[in-house]
Amino acid sequence: MEALQRSHPSLIPTLAIIQAGEDDRLLEINKKMSGKVGLNLTQICLPRECTEDEIIEEVLKLNQDPRVHGVYLHLPPVFLTGRVLNTVNPEKDIDGMSDLNVGRLARGDVSQSFTPPTANAVMQLLARNDAPLDGKTVVVVGGEGPLGIALQCLLQRGGMFVHNCHRNSEGLEKQVMRADAVVLLGAERMDIPPTWLRPGASVIHCGSAFLTDECEVDASSSGVGALTAVLRMQNVVQSSSRWAQQQQYRPWILRSLKLQPLSPVPRDIEISRAQTPKAIDQLAQEIGLLQEETEAYGRTKAKVRLSLLDRLREQPDGKYVLVAGITPTPLGEGKSTVTIGLVQALTAHLKLNSFACLRQPSQGPTFGVKGGAAGGGYAQVIPMEEFNLHLTGDIHAISAANNLVAAAIDARMLHEATQTDKALYSRLVPSVNGVRCFSPIQVARLRRLGINETDPSALTPQEVSSFVRLDLDPAKVTWQRVVDTNDRFLRKITVGQANTEKGHMRETQFDIAVASEIMAILALTDGLGDMKTRLGRMVVGSSRSGQPVTAEDLGVSGALAVLMKDAIKPTLMQTLEGTPVFVHAGPFANIAHGNSSVLADKLALKLVGEDGFVVTEAGFGADIGMEKFFNIKCRSSGLRPNVVVLVATVRALKMHGGGPNVSHPSNLSLVAGGCSTNLKKQIEIAHLFGVPVVVALNVFKTDTQAEIDLVCRIAKESGASDAVPCHHWALGGRGSLDLAQAVKRASNQPNHFQFLYNQETPIVEKIRMIAQKVYGADDIKLSVEAQAKIDYYNQQGYGNLPICMAKTHLSLSHMPELKGVPTGFTLPIRDVRASVGAGFIYPLVGTMSTMPGLPTRPCFYDIDLDPVTEEISGLF
Repeated sequence: MEALQRSHPSLIPTLAIIQAGEDDRLLEINKKMSGKVGLNLTQICLPRECTEDEIIEEVLKLNQDPRVHGVYLHLPPVFLTGRVLNTVNPEKDIDGMSDLNVGRLARGDVSQSFTPPTANAVMQLLARNDAPLDGKTVVVVGGEGPLGIALQCLLQRGGMFVHNCHRNSEGLEKQVMRADAVVLLGAERMDIPPTWLRPGASVIHCGSAFLTDECEVDASSSGVGALTAVLRMQNVVQSSSRWAQQQQYRPWILRSLKLQPLSPVPRDIEISRAQTPKAIDQLAQEIGLLQEETEAYGRTKAKVRLSLLDRLREQPDGKYVLVAGITPTPLGEGKSTVTIGLVQALTAHLKLNSFACLRQPSQGPTFGVKGGAAGGGYAQVIPMEEFNLHLTGDIHAISAANNLVAAAIDARMLHEATQTDKALYSRLVPSVNGVRCFSPIQVARLRRLGINETDPSALTPQEVSSFVRLDLDPAKVTWQRVVDTNDRFLRKITVGQANTEKGHMRETQFDIAVASEIMAILALTDGLGDMKTRLGRMVVGSSRSGQPVTAEDLGVSGALAVLMKDAIKPTLMQTLEGTPVFVHAGPFANIAHGNSSVLADKLALKLVGEDGFVVTEAGFGADIGMEKFFNIKCRSSGLRPNVVVLVATVRALKMHGGGPNVSHPSNLSLVAGGCSTNLKKQIEIAHLFGVPVVVALNVFKTDTQAEIDLVCRIAKESGASDAVPCHHWALGGRGSLDLAQAVKRASNQPNHFQFLYNQETPIVEKIRMIAQKVYGADDIKLSVEAQAKIDYYNQQGYGNLPICMAKTHLSLSHMPELKGVPTGFTLPIRDVRASVGAGFIYPLVGTMSTMPGLPTRPCFYDIDLDPVTEEISGLF
């Protein structure tokens, strides 16, 4: 106990005793011993006529309580059934009675098992004279059940001969007369006549009739009560010591999955199905997660609890790697595939701990035109069907929360328009069972209004009016409904047309679910408390007097936190080669920052260890996703990246060199043009933030060796630390070994990370700095509306928020058709909006659609389900 508290001063082992009935003799011994040793003891008293189910219910509560380190069942034998004994968590089974503990003891695995205190006491009493035990004969009377099995194992392991007898067994007298010791395990009183005993033989009574406060260890007949209590305390201390050890960082023991790449490379879904993923609980154990830190969603995915951050708070972070890209073609350049190929190379081949942190794909692109986001070829997250469809329901939770806010807005405007102050007040603060009181969220609103009363009857008429009337201006409501489907006909709708809404119609719209501010909050929050605060701060519109109205003003922020309590936990999955992946959040990469969650990155950085790597991905080109990652996500998280991996493709470089969007024929001139413009510029953007850059050339089978060599050479000449071709799509992690080595080398280079701007810089200047230094614009031009919004945000105290530019991803400029590195342009800012809960200002550059539409032939034409096998077809 002293040694335990030296290493863990705040840890006090706790023993929980479940008792049925009023026999407190053994309980008192345990209380006395725990007080002497310095343990906590808690007692659960059940009636003698309690049921087995009631006992199990109490045991399950204690299993889940991290403060309890040992559970002792002080129950009549009739209740000590296998069902009850095996309900006790083996790690808390300090009496060693569960099948698992008895089995471990029988196998000799004493490091993971508990020796039953009674059996241990018997062994110590037998050895009290320091005489060798080897060769002695022991008769055990009443040795049925777990205790008898455990004692027999200990006796035989000590070299003794054991004879098990019943109290009424024939020949018991003869057995006793030849014995060196007799152990009575039965609960009933039983005496061994002295004439049966050979000289020097001992009788050890273990039944409840002989449980006394003292052990007469020098007599020929001994009880074991006090000694058993002492040894039980020892097991509790041992249990708490093991628990404390479990809380420490665990080195990975990861088993990689073997790949056998085929040529030609099959379709993504065929590759995914050809691999058998590890059970998710096995993967969790391999990377050092505790059983209580995961919540399984089926066999291949699990939520990870945020308690991990507290457990590993002293653990140093690993290396932090961002995968960004050059300005892409409309088809994308494979950032997700590079991310997955890189972690497969790091972990499955170089044997370095690594984690990929990816965004959850939206259902809109999956059924629309783009397809999924699980990677591709032999660099995928599996099972890819689960990754791309629903996953663990986070986006659905966001939709539910978002639309609850929308419903609350319209309902509140209707009720305020059709009721007097008195009627509103009586309904908002009703009398329940003759008692009228404010809810906590209403008290918070009163304090924001400067009203300190807690008695609803004490408010003045003016205070009542201020409290009940948000006075939202229907024309200034900024909150939209969302749905996770590409539905162009929801881009503008009219609500309130039913007769029941009494003519209160207004125009509004739907956004796609990932464009919700709640999604951006999920990606940037650092915990439940912070998320609840951010949800409450969300501005849903303005009052007629020009004051912002928040979700907390609506009284809905607590309900939003409830809807989001599971979504805040990252989802654990795996790559084709069995390396871990966190999938979490998927904020819209135009009007939000387009990066996976801060929480997933933080959890992964602790899990990989100081020498490991966390690889995360930023949406779109480096001018959008990477810039937002640095200025918004890193500012929010406090994390600093070690390396940027910049993904390029020959086809995109040809486009930037003057070719069409998709160009296959070899053309070194076009490749060189794209390298000297867009690739060089994106490297320069990364260097603005002081981070080393490794260029990853995602190789397509149409690329020639001359083109590949040219890209790598120019990239290095343009300032990249290294530039390597990557063949992960065709070969898996083995095809990205050069990239993994390059990233490892670059992570050890000096890092001079810096933000592009200070938060205190005025909004207009922050926008101008991004436009000029990142996009290459000459200047910006604010519309009248944009300037008015900036003035309003400054007035409301939002001027220190970072900037999240909403512009096209297809060009460094605001014009998608301008490729390469456009110059000589002025960036037009047509509007400026605020996501106050998420914590950023987003200027709108050009027209930004937040609701994609379906093409003439969407992906869903090919997607189908076999009703017999339940196999999905048509997914990529």
